[in-house]
Amino acid sequence: MIASHQIPSFVSIRRQFDFKGIEMGRWVTPEERDRAAINFHNALCDLQSALSGTTHLISLRGTLGLQYGKGGRPGVSAHYVPAMRKLSLAKNAGAGSLAHEWFHAFDHYMGEKMFPIADSQAFASNMWLNDYPSGKHPLNALLGECFAAIMLSNDGKQPSDLFTVSRDTDDRLGVLYYSRPEEMCARAFEAFIEDSVPQNKFLVRGSIHSDEAKLGLYPKGQQRLIINEMFNQYFGVLGAALQREVMI
Repeated sequence: MIASHQIPSFVSIRRQFDFKGIEMGRWVTPEERDRAAINFHNALCDLQSALSGTTHLISLRGTLGLQYGKGGRPGVSAHYVPAMRKLSLAKNAGAGSLAHEWFHAFDHYMGEKMFPIADSQAFASNMWLNDYPSGKHPLNALLGECFAAIMLSNDGKQPSDLFTVSRDTDDRLGVLYYSRPEEMCARAFEAFIEDSVPQNKFLVRGSIHSDEAKLGLYPKGQQRLIINEMFNQYFGVLGAALQREVMI
């Protein structure tokens, strides 16, 4: 852990959470790097607290890498690259995207863990929606209940309100983006985190007052409450299991 009087750096962040690597873009100045390190550290600590998890949960057991101001794409403020298992935030526009991209990394990490036949690029949410058989484990069942709350109606027989709005938005825009399982689940996770940690705008923002939220592209009302409760249950059980590992 970082001592309370010590100013966080990316070196100390990597050591604390055991990230496999942290890379800076060539145009990131020392002042921007130092400011970003403080924002990253506070956001990652808040994320760990919201998930009742360990530092190794945040780095996905040391398999996740971070990039800041590097590997960007035109018009994209943040992205996760499955082939490299790296989460990347843009220098000037990435704030508020960390929770969304972290869940992409988690969803990808769980693909092979939850589904024995998954390939290395699979997302657990996509495999679940397409009815692939998952491994028999209580945590897999709980994560499946999270996916069901996000993508299905309460009786499990129809698409959820979030799915319907996402699909209609894609149809209107002529794209396949908002209705992809991994995108719906990442937005639902954003909402869960923003409701849990409403003051950290570097970690998450936009699931309540953004244009996308006004369109219904984030969970709302009763569905949001149910999703939040399911995520609370899942990460509570997962966090307790990880804490027992640490104690052993």
